[in-house]
Amino acid sequence: MKNKKQPDENFLERCPVYPEGMKWTTDENGIVTIDIENKGAMNRIMQKLIKKPKVSHIHLDEIGSFLWLLVDGEKKLADMGEPLEERFGDEAKPTFERLSTFFKLLEQYRFINWKNTD
Repeated sequence: MKNKKQPDENFLERCPVYPEGMKWTTDENGIVTIDIENKGAMNRIMQKLIKKPKVSHIHLDEIGSFLWLLVDGEKKLADMGEPLEERFGDEAKPTFERLSTFFKLLEQYRFINWKNTD
């Protein structure tokens, strides 16, 4: 049996924050929608050519919305595991692998930044 690679311990010590100017809303069920303005010359061209929207709306699922709402500029990823397991039980597992993957994706799309803890 292969050992599953554990998430980087240093990554779990990181503290996510929302980028300045990030716009998002929650609906009556607590589902988060992130609003991303499509800026830049190429986006303006695509808006005219193929009717690309000026703002894209990214809808998170229930777990993603829960994690998004835990971001407060103080909690580290390691601090989010327990509340995630309490809320979602076995559905959250493997907890820290799920946390790492989710926040790496958010980072990749520039939906979150990291608080400088130095």
